[in-house]
Amino acid sequence: MEKLQTKATVLIIPGLRDHVENHWQTILENRLANVRSVKPLDSDKLNCSKRVEAIEAQLKLIDGPVILVAHSAGVLMTLHWAAKYQHNIKGALLVTPPNLDQPWPENYPSPTTLEAEGWSPLPNQTLPFKSIVAASTNDALSNYEAVEQMAKCWGSELINLGAVGHLNPASGFGPWHLSEDLIRQLDN
Repeated sequence: MEKLQTKATVLIIPGLRDHVENHWQTILENRLANVRSVKPLDSDKLNCSKRVEAIEAQLKLIDGPVILVAHSAGVLMTLHWAAKYQHNIKGALLVTPPNLDQPWPENYPSPTTLEAEGWSPLPNQTLPFKSIVAASTNDALSNYEAVEQMAKCWGSELINLGAVGHLNPASGFGPWHLSEDLIRQLDN
């Protein structure tokens, strides 16, 4: 299978579940020619600062422009990273960002736990690079109106994906072909 070529290096930033074999990000990573991925943490997996440092460590290894591709809590990590660091970021695809102001389902950390680990408050800033937020209308981790406000705050283009859940294997997603089109859009 021929790999998708991009001018910029794509950096995959997974959420709290890290690398899941049949997740669209893992499948995308295998489809791209010019790609890196943020490695899972060995300890303190909920520590936001350590997650941000893991993004920065990968970016230091990349020469040239970068497109960030973040999912779920990876979007939140990206926002915290952007508030602290600068790199040659060409754009970011920010997919199904969770809302820290609402309770998450039982199998996820509580808002109190996340706050203790440095996730909130989330930086409220316009991102210094082009960004696309892809949102679901029936995501258990956020409501569409909250994501709409996030995208506006970040200066991002918002794409309504419809009722796709959290766009993960539990929602019936493995490959997500639209991600390649959105990356091409950011790579121009």
